Amino acid sequence: MRYLPLTLLLATTACSMTPRLALPTPPVAEAYPAPSGTEALPEWRGMFGDPRLQSLIALSLDANRDLRIAALNAEAARAQVRVQRAQSLPGLNADGGYTGQRQPSSVAGAGVGLSPGGGATGFEFGQFSAQAALTSFEIDLSGRLRAMNEAAFHRWLASVEARRAVRLAVIGAVADAYWNERLADEQLALTRSTLADWRASRDITRLRRQAGQASGADLAQAEGLVRQAQADLAQRERELAQATNALTLAVGAPLPSDLLPPTPLMEQPIRTALAAGTPSDLLTRRPDIAQAEQELRAANADIGAARAAFFPRVSLTAAFGFASLALESLFRGENRSWSYSPAISLPIFRGGELRGNLDLARLRTSTAVATYEKAIQTVFREVADGLAAQQTYGKQLTEQRAVVTEAERRTTLTDLGYRAGQTSRLELLDAQRAIYAARQTTLIVRRDQLTAAAALYRALGGDTEAQGTLR
Repeated sequence: MRYLPLTLLLATTACSMTPRLALPTPPVAEAYPAPSGTEALPEWRGMFGDPRLQSLIALSLDANRDLRIAALNAEAARAQVRVQRAQSLPGLNADGGYTGQRQPSSVAGAGVGLSPGGGATGFEFGQFSAQAALTSFEIDLSGRLRAMNEAAFHRWLASVEARRAVRLAVIGAVADAYWNERLADEQLALTRSTLADWRASRDITRLRRQAGQASGADLAQAEGLVRQAQADLAQRERELAQATNALTLAVGAPLPSDLLPPTPLMEQPIRTALAAGTPSDLLTRRPDIAQAEQELRAANADIGAARAAFFPRVSLTAAFGFASLALESLFRGENRSWSYSPAISLPIFRGGELRGNLDLARLRTSTAVATYEKAIQTVFREVADGLAAQQTYGKQLTEQRAVVTEAERRTTLTDLGYRAGQTSRLELLDAQRAIYAARQTTLIVRRDQLTAAAALYRALGGDTEAQGTLR
């Protein structure tokens, strides 16, 4: 009968104070404003075909500090789950010890009517002990600990999804930085080529001026064009250095010297046409939406823990062991000892703290609901923008290439006319500026098309290698 209270306490199962969670209906339209198919997304190597870019992305997945921080945060959240779960389990300690003691004979014998004799000055004895102790084990009758375990578990899942989101963002950031670096490098090459052409044209104008076939104004215009190209060259050199620095930061490590040669922007092997599926697909594809969902579930579990705090807490402390004056007889049956101390704590007055914690948990859950809905709306907008870009950039690039072709044809005809004295130097100058600007714009449009394709890939939750985490 002595163990009956302990047995009844341990056999009691906890009830749940956590409210049932129903995820809100996604606050977006049932279809995207632009048509889309249902083709599966490729993994990132299938999306970005440039071998040089692939090497940089692979390097960034090992070296990028944001991704490393996200991974460490996920591990810390996992450790927190273990810490929280440990509070639901009994803590058992094994203790052993020896106590030596001496009492003067006048003190030791006073309580039993003894008097010192035989020249004895006191009594000495020692006590050996060994015991196993259960320390302050809370019996979770109200489900408080279970709710706290659930909240910690969902926060760990949220950190895992956050790591996936950072991984996807790193892949996209490296791709964007790489194309910016390619744009700056190719614009620099174009500027150098243009500067060489304009210097040659200026030299010809000087000779024509010396021969009396060109005016001083013509020579001044040719000199001005060269000066402008030289100014542009300094700008392009600066932009290339800054783009390289940005790429190094995105990768998270110095760029290797043995990288494969880059692929020109106009020949980049990238999929610019992606199928988006339906908006409901984003709930499983996008890691940031999954993260917001897990944060919502954790906040909902916090409500259960706050509710349970209003109910009594039952705890148990127990010990079983042996005590003896002699080590050799320590573990004999007559030397055993035990104790148990169940305790109950009922909150009576806490100055409104418990009610405030419950209200705070409910408000945080409402905030988590709004955050979840906002994440869905943001992603829907990103996908819609990406689909619009996918539909229009191809047409824009085709037309821009046609602009370059016409500008080249105009420059050739104007140059022939100028040499024959049929057109003015001003017309040739305008044609040369037009073709230079058209070529620069073509590179920018192509870079923007690549960036838009990568943005749509991220918006759709690409990088399937990182999917498959716990739900």
